[in-house]
Amino acid sequence: MSEAQFYTFLTGGLGLLVALLTLVAWHLWRMREDARAGRASALGGVSHEMRINLQRMVSELSQVAANPVIGPDVLLPIRHPQLDGVNSSMINANRNGIAVIGVTYQELEARKLSLRAQLAQGIAPGAVLDDAMDAAINGIAALYFWEVHKGALPKEIGKVRSWDIRDWMKAHGFKADAFPDMHLRDEVVERLRMYGLELTPRPLTHTAWEYYNMQYDRHADRNAREAERRARQAEREAEEEGAASAPRGLFGIRKKPSDSQPLDAYEEFEPPPMAAAPVQTVQVYAPAPGDPVPETIDLEIEPAGGPPKPAN
Repeated sequence: MSEAQFYTFLTGGLGLLVALLTLVAWHLWRMREDARAGRASALGGVSHEMRINLQRMVSELSQVAANPVIGPDVLLPIRHPQLDGVNSSMINANRNGIAVIGVTYQELEARKLSLRAQLAQGIAPGAVLDDAMDAAINGIAALYFWEVHKGALPKEIGKVRSWDIRDWMKAHGFKADAFPDMHLRDEVVERLRMYGLELTPRPLTHTAWEYYNMQYDRHADRNAREAERRARQAEREAEEEGAASAPRGLFGIRKKPSDSQPLDAYEEFEPPPMAAAPVQTVQVYAPAPGDPVPETIDLEIEPAGGPPKPAN
């Protein structure tokens, strides 16, 4: 074999090897995609199967509530082959959600058996019918967790708008007036809230009439800004009153009380009245008639009193 033939053989062999590896990889990728599509279809079939069973049960309970003397044949047994197939094939799925669905089916079957026995005996289904309706509400809540949130726990979901749940029920055909004297959608929302799902908006504490008739007093509200402003004004007035009642010293200067003596012990200080200065009197010497009048007269003023004497 020449060198050219050797390189031709080597190149062809490597090309065939690359083509074979590509074919194997494509086949494995197709198998993986088919398995993923089959898993998604199986899990979607579980939710679809549960929705059909719940819709049928709600319809049956509505008929029993409307006509209590109806026969037990209206209540059909519950079958769930999709769930059984998922459990038998060990599909990689949220097993917590699968377990919840299985328990929900058990409760629905038990309530149907009890109600069927009541109807077969001709007894009015009172509390048994209420228990069956409660089980149907639990089933719708479990279906919501499984179909919308993939079986996640309530604490892992976060906040959800309650109107989104009502829209989801409306899209699936769950009527609000399916059960007598009960709003089905509101009951499901409250059941989800009871299970720990955080729904918004939160329940109102007052009715519209009570809320709009509430009289808010900003002066009575301790957390209002008016109360803070009023407290500061009261502190200012107290400081001014304390400053006005402080004791005054000589010349009207206020004395600051010491720390050991309270402010109440000080009284208004008034300076004692000063002694009046002695009145000085001046007496002028008047000469008698006929006496010579001196040109100048020197007077000596004595503050203590006594007549002035002419100076020599």
